Amino acid sequence: MNLLNTLVDKGLRRETPTREEALAVLATSDDDVLDVVAAAGRVRRHWFGRRVKLNYLVNLKSGLCPEDCSYCSQRLGSDTGILKYSWLKPEEASKAAAAGLAGGAKRVCLVASGRGPTDRDVERVAGTIAAIKERHEDVEVCACLGLLSEGQAERLRAAGADAYNHNLNTSEATYGDITTTHTYADRVDTVRKAHAAGLSACSGLIAGMGESDEDLVDVVFALRALDPDSVPVNFLIPVEGTPLAAEWNLTPQRCLRILAMVRFVCPDVEVRIAGGREVHLRTLQPLALHLANSIFLGDYLTTEGQAGRADLEMIADAGFEVEGADEVTLPAHRAAAGGGCGAHEGAGACGSHGDGGARGSHGGEGAGCGAEAGGAGCGGHAGAAGSTAAEAVAESAAAGADAARTDAARTDAARTDAARTDAARTDLVAVRRRGAGTDLAPNA
Repeated sequence: MNLLNTLVDKGLRRETPTREEALAVLATSDDDVLDVVAAAGRVRRHWFGRRVKLNYLVNLKSGLCPEDCSYCSQRLGSDTGILKYSWLKPEEASKAAAAGLAGGAKRVCLVASGRGPTDRDVERVAGTIAAIKERHEDVEVCACLGLLSEGQAERLRAAGADAYNHNLNTSEATYGDITTTHTYADRVDTVRKAHAAGLSACSGLIAGMGESDEDLVDVVFALRALDPDSVPVNFLIPVEGTPLAAEWNLTPQRCLRILAMVRFVCPDVEVRIAGGREVHLRTLQPLALHLANSIFLGDYLTTEGQAGRADLEMIADAGFEVEGADEVTLPAHRAAAGGGCGAHEGAGACGSHGDGGARGSHGGEGAGCGAEAGGAGCGGHAGAAGSTAAEAVAESAAAGADAARTDAARTDAARTDAARTDAARTDLVAVRRRGAGTDLAPNA
């Protein structure tokens, strides 16, 4: 049985691929990228049907950060020309969130720059959560405030937060090359604190920082071990004024291979295309919807994204549908594990056992964000999502892919990616000048 058939079978059983298999996905050539997308797309449709979850960022506090993360335009001493402002008032944040929700978002991500929140900051965010949920009772709220101290995750949960985001970003082996003001272990600890408090954990990575294939596989396997409900995949936006401004290492095909590898390693988890999709995927963005079941709508924290209306048109044109507020994001078996995290005893890695199930109602108390009973729904089983031309290609292509790639093929793929860095689209990187913290309407 060839590589892609093996990975599809494992993905439908939630079985972990080997490291060699994950590396082989990244080593496939551009000629085979549609086969890779088709195979991973079967896994995505089995667990999530054709639904696309929309998320919306609200930057509560921009810039002014004491950390030295090399990829970040808000870093210590940054001279990137980004917007800088202190905490938005609850009513300002609620107004910003309303724009995203009007565009179809079902989750609002409240983000603040800094090493981590003080207890006073947690109280500020609690007030903001209350203001948002007063106007939008059913919205999911995810907080992203940096490293958490003892008891803060519990206070956020009590305030109404459904999830907490804290990315691992890169492999443990290379983390010190990217950031020196905190450690990889600090990040892991915060994800575990979110789990323990009953928050739905959201943790992902940044690709394109000069890492090796081995680094990418390492961080994705580490994420699987932590078992977050959501895995955002960011593609580095090389902003002028940051240490990584010259790191244009990605091609659209490379991005697709990375997303496919993440889907194979974490088959039943919400895989979200996050920052950098417009810059690096460009016209191949619709193909990425066959791999990820979640995107951010509109702009990002400090850079502008694709117009929100264009996002919605892209989803419809590609044959997908926006996930409704009354639909459950995750498969039913993850909710059955309790707490919304799927990481409890007996749950296994990246979810526990059971089938996708059909659409159902929200679960009981403590089920967590996006993890309520009800299951994959909306054609969540393989073959149930319709018979478009793209799916016909998907079914046939998975059976015709090559076996695990040789070292020579891996080298060829690397050369292809390297040759294309000359086509870096710096013109697509625009510092955000609209939305929260500005006088301009948001791009939702």
